[in-house]
Amino acid sequence: MPLAPLLVHRHVGCRMRSLRRLGSGGGIGENVRPHFSRSASSHLNPNAKNQKYERNATKYWNDFYKRHQGKFFKDRHYLEKDWGRYFASSGESGPASVDPKVVLEVGCGVGNTLFPLLAAFPNVFIHACDFSPHAVAFVKENGASVSDRLNAFICDVTKDDLSKIIMPSSVDVVTMIFMLSAVSPMNMPAVLQNVRTILKPSGYVLFRDYALGDFAQVKLANKGQMISKNFYVRGDGTCSFYFSEDTLSNLFERNGFNTLDISVYCRQIVNRSRDIVMDRRWIRATFCT
Repeated sequence: MPLAPLLVHRHVGCRMRSLRRLGSGGGIGENVRPHFSRSASSHLNPNAKNQKYERNATKYWNDFYKRHQGKFFKDRHYLEKDWGRYFASSGESGPASVDPKVVLEVGCGVGNTLFPLLAAFPNVFIHACDFSPHAVAFVKENGASVSDRLNAFICDVTKDDLSKIIMPSSVDVVTMIFMLSAVSPMNMPAVLQNVRTILKPSGYVLFRDYALGDFAQVKLANKGQMISKNFYVRGDGTCSFYFSEDTLSNLFERNGFNTLDISVYCRQIVNRSRDIVMDRRWIRATFCT
């Protein structure tokens, strides 16, 4: 039996920016110059292909979750470290009668974000939605023991009105973790407008996703898998957009949000058995209404 590839994780130098500290200067994503082979220029037809993958997005992601179940993504325990203060009630260590924080996890998948949050914060109630019936069924089944703190439902946030399921202006925190990148850029404003209807005036959006210049983007570009600028389709039909800081902050601000902080961070992963160095790039941001 062949040995599993040896992966080495290294944190590499990567200029990071916080709008709170450095203002609204150009972001790192705008200066990335990843190497794309010439085949990248023969990209897919942006109109016909975009419509095809947008129209069949539910099918492709449902097939993805059927195939991988809960074994593809790791549980995201880092949210407690990175954003714990947003989930903790003011009286978390005090009386149990303190009103719970209400969270909406948009694009919950099979629960890699919500289950760690439920375990770490006993006083949190989570609404969780996804447009994959298989993913939502998985969450309901595995969340049966905390059903009093979890409301999982099927929803395509590009067109289904969240306020018909969740009371308007009732959610403290919305999490969008590797979710918006799966949406066609044309539909991203509709998602943000939908989210605003259920978010409290003092609410927050916590965001984490793929950044411009990520190894996966370069790989897809070199295979000619580009649908439109920074938007690509994978071999299984699922799609991914790669954000720069300016693109992301402008998108949110045009749709009624303020950017509290935003940064790109990098990790170099070395696969020694295959002699591959992968420069992974993610973007993290916090927005408020």
